[in-house]
Amino acid sequence: MNGKQAAGERAVDYIKDGMIVGLGTGSTVFYFLQALAKKVAEGLQVTGVVTSMQTAALAKELNIPLMDLNEATTIDVCIDGADEIFVADGSVYGIKGGGGALLFEKLVAEAAQQRIWIADESKTVTQLGAFGLPVEVVQFGYQQLERALAKRGYNPVLRRSADETPYLTDSGNYILDLQFEPITEPLALATELKHMTGVVEHGLFNQMTEVTIIATATGAVSVATF
Repeated sequence: MNGKQAAGERAVDYIKDGMIVGLGTGSTVFYFLQALAKKVAEGLQVTGVVTSMQTAALAKELNIPLMDLNEATTIDVCIDGADEIFVADGSVYGIKGGGGALLFEKLVAEAAQQRIWIADESKTVTQLGAFGLPVEVVQFGYQQLERALAKRGYNPVLRRSADETPYLTDSGNYILDLQFEPITEPLALATELKHMTGVVEHGLFNQMTEVTIIATATGAVSVATF
């Protein structure tokens, strides 16, 4: 069993009957959904709220009941992965959005009473920034924003699909991946980016998780609560 599978399967222990569960996006969440589907098939009653079209398609294939975020008065727990995980002063900071779902992931996470990140140990870092920071931007005039970010030294790169056309998020926006490190002030950077006209959302998830489930390549799992 690899680290992603071990972390994903351990997260199922946090799911109780009757819960509304935020379903993240990504390769580690894939294993969580597989394990959750087995519990559902055995009789566990849960309803999922998805963070991407990709996750919605997989959840439907696995017969996991779903509801729209607008219908959820509360979400009991959100299970998601991360591209980088950094712990400082008893809080968790991270970069998410490598799969392009950062906006929906943040919306679901903010609606959840508890947030749990699942990852293999390669995602834990001593400083943020080696992974490009995704920034979701509107299409209109995006090059103006691209130039503004470049002037600040953030080295934005327009994300492209396999056919070299601009990558489109589920909301129809573009993503500029910022290429710089280290990110020494994630809270200040998050505020700065959100105040730039044209930015829809950024991939900094600061102090937005209460539990991390990290697994080694051999499947040994470490759980931390914050």
